[in-house]
Amino acid sequence: MTQPAILFVCLGNICRSPLAEAAFRARAADAGLDARVDSAGTAGWHVGDPPDRRAQTTALRHGADISRYRGRQIETADFHRFTHIFALDQDNLTSLRQSAPADGTAEIGLLLDLVDDLRGQPVADPYYGDEAGFERTWDQVDAAAQALVARLTRDRAG
Repeated sequence: MTQPAILFVCLGNICRSPLAEAAFRARAADAGLDARVDSAGTAGWHVGDPPDRRAQTTALRHGADISRYRGRQIETADFHRFTHIFALDQDNLTSLRQSAPADGTAEIGLLLDLVDDLRGQPVADPYYGDEAGFERTWDQVDAAAQALVARLTRDRAG
């Protein structure tokens, strides 16, 4: 079976998707799951920028240092490089589906569809709020990370 390669995508790649990347990295490591992982934005506003300081603080509180992450914009090659691309909300899912090449191989989906009681919901966007919003976002992406690791582990087991 191919090594899983997971890409998390939000709008700017400085809040939600870096937190999703960090949560998944931690949960995959805990489970001994070998996977490639990255995050990106559908917009290019924050290319090269570190994550929002509040996202960094929240990740550190949960044992993940994301200070070296840098924002990037999704590119056509990502639809071939990754096995799974997860949008963090419906608008970004629509953008991904519209920009996906016809021969793209990545499975594209909404991240919280992985969590039974959160299906169809967007990951909370904490950008315009306070620290509590970043904790809520962490809780959501961590729940999705746990579900995704469980799914990938089951798939690998056969």
